[in-house]
Amino acid sequence: MTTASPDPVAPSRSSDRDEVSARPGAVRRLRDVWAYRELLGTLVRKELKVKYKNSALGFVWSLLNPMLYLVVFYLVFTYFIPASISYFAIFLLSGLLPYNLFSAGLGGGTTSIVGNASLVTKVWFPREILPLASIGAALVHFGLQLAVLAAALMVFRYPPSWSFLPLIVLALMTLLLLVAALAILLAALNVYARDIEHLLELVLLAWFWMTPIVYPYAQVREKIGDWSLLNPLTSIVITMQRAIWGNHLVTIQSNGKPTQLPAVPDLSQWWYLRNLGFVVVLSIALLMFAFWIFGKLEDNFAENI
Repeated sequence: MTTASPDPVAPSRSSDRDEVSARPGAVRRLRDVWAYRELLGTLVRKELKVKYKNSALGFVWSLLNPMLYLVVFYLVFTYFIPASISYFAIFLLSGLLPYNLFSAGLGGGTTSIVGNASLVTKVWFPREILPLASIGAALVHFGLQLAVLAAALMVFRYPPSWSFLPLIVLALMTLLLLVAALAILLAALNVYARDIEHLLELVLLAWFWMTPIVYPYAQVREKIGDWSLLNPLTSIVITMQRAIWGNHLVTIQSNGKPTQLPAVPDLSQWWYLRNLGFVVVLSIALLMFAFWIFGKLEDNFAENI
């Protein structure tokens, strides 16, 4: 009588299942992105070249956009419709430029995997690099536009708030962390639900008007207090405004009477740092969640693109 020998293949099948189910965590994914940083730089350059392909002016278009905003809003709100906000063009651009970075990075990042279908289906690399490349290209445009704003400050002889100026770097890093988390998440979801990229256009439009860019934060604060800080872009935008535009009194309606209040909170750097810190914590948590969702969905990217 013979006894059946154990199937020698069974253990290997079990280990294969364990190997397939084991997905790299967020830290491993960050390491992979760092290991492929040269590819990230190459894709950023590709994004910039494609954007201005067959364009005679090239990167000059990135400079013309904020310059046109400056000229138009300076003329309109100085000579035709005088605004209650002094140097309104500078006030507007100091909040509009970070929003443009957020909007361009998130919009490009959301469609990055679908838009690079031929690359995704042919070779392996950390797919998170694609939305990050879109953000990198948007960051280059932001740098050019920020240079225009700096030139405008010199032309108007308008001094920024020197003690708050270092906060610009922290606000920018916070913004990049936030948009990276959202872009990685939406890029993965958009592969399976293409309506996301169309819905995002409406969300970004609503997000723009929910953020104190064309109106002072004091106007919102008078109505709902500091609840508007639940919008993570608000903390970033008012920090940029405080550092670049400064802080001036604006006239708003309070209890039916015109009242002069500081346009942005007249508080210390620590208050702004605290608010940025809250956004950083939120963004890190969202980034971890985005990596987890991305890992769940990326195996079937090629079949669904």
